[in-house]
Amino acid sequence: MNIYDFTVKDTNQQDVSLANYKNKVLLVVNTATKCGFTPQYEGLEALYEQYKDQGFEVLDFPCNQFLKQAPGSDSELKSFCTLNFGTKFETFAKIDVNGKQAHPLYVYLRNEISHDITGIRKPSILSKLSTTDRIKWNFTKFLIDRNGKVVHRFSPGFEPKNITKYIEELI
Repeated sequence: MNIYDFTVKDTNQQDVSLANYKNKVLLVVNTATKCGFTPQYEGLEALYEQYKDQGFEVLDFPCNQFLKQAPGSDSELKSFCTLNFGTKFETFAKIDVNGKQAHPLYVYLRNEISHDITGIRKPSILSKLSTTDRIKWNFTKFLIDRNGKVVHRFSPGFEPKNITKYIEELI
């Protein structure tokens, strides 16, 4: 099994096979529009613009599980990102990333890599929790190589600009 075996919904509730992204480097992110990490959309878009022509994609999965920080419909969330951060990468339908209703894609991702690269220099609640498979918060990021293998998991506090060197190893 790999990431290409999963199907997700787009913001119009249409099925999208992740097999459409074969042979691309992917950054899969659970996001929220009302979170302290929401400004990371700008960095995610910068990564996308920098590497899209080399086979890189950002896959955005809004999640409302963390303090209800992704309110609104799927189309409202996508519009928010496009209008406020100029995002051009794909935003999918809202999903759960933990618990009994967790999307199978996130169950898979969590099981593939259970620890984060934190990028946090001082102790925090997020860094203390970074050794379990559970998604700790919005903007946890998974980097997948061109073969569909999950190679890195980054904590919410890990800035997108710091992912550059990891992407360049895979492009």
